[in-house]
Amino acid sequence: MPRLLLPVLTALILTACAPQAPVARAPADLTEAPPGAPPGTCWGKEVSPAVIETVTEQIEIAPPIYGAGGQIVAPARYTTETRQVIVSERQVRWIETPCAEVMTPRFIASVQRALAVRGKYRGPVTGTLDPRTRAAIRRHQAANGLDSDILALDTARELGLFAVPRPG
Repeated sequence: MPRLLLPVLTALILTACAPQAPVARAPADLTEAPPGAPPGTCWGKEVSPAVIETVTEQIEIAPPIYGAGGQIVAPARYTTETRQVIVSERQVRWIETPCAEVMTPRFIASVQRALAVRGKYRGPVTGTLDPRTRAAIRRHQAANGLDSDILALDTARELGLFAVPRPG
């Protein structure tokens, strides 16, 4: 029995050390859309939480009492008041994205290759929307003013991976 147990335990330990396959993830919940979005379009939503600051102040509740000669008979009394102030409101940003049926492993592999050619992606072409790919998407889009790891439709067009609509 102990002879059989050692190889099984060794196999289990070595299996745990093997790299896990990245999980493909849709760019965002594409079931939601901003108000007034054209039908048939897909959108990603990023929510930035509100930034709240705690402010502590000393508030005078009783002024000092002065004697006839101008000396302080009783010092001023203070209380500490703590409150929270919203520094910046919660923000919701909508990003038009390629729809889920477009985000196939083949399309994502094309995104990875396009980003690699531009020096933004340094990894294997896996066809999965893994953290490395999302970081490359963010780097590329941030350079163009959109700091997000959700692939924007405009970015897909700029990379030459999605048709540009004709004017008119």
